[in-house]
Amino acid sequence: MSDLWAALCLVAVLEGLLLFAAPGGWKRAAEQLQGLPDRHLRAVGGAVVILGLLSLHFVRNL
Repeated sequence: MSDLWAALCLVAVLEGLLLFAAPGGWKRAAEQLQGLPDRHLRAVGGAVVILGLLSLHFVRNL
């Protein structure tokens, strides 16, 4: 369970770094996401989840 909390904390750090380093780019990206259909966002979200799980599997088993 502590690994899950550590992973969530790292996500917060990475998102915070993006907002800190490039707030304008983050705003533009968020605006562009508003124009995409839900179907496309779900597909991208699913792909990110699968890539994340595969990456986690490789990292844990190396």
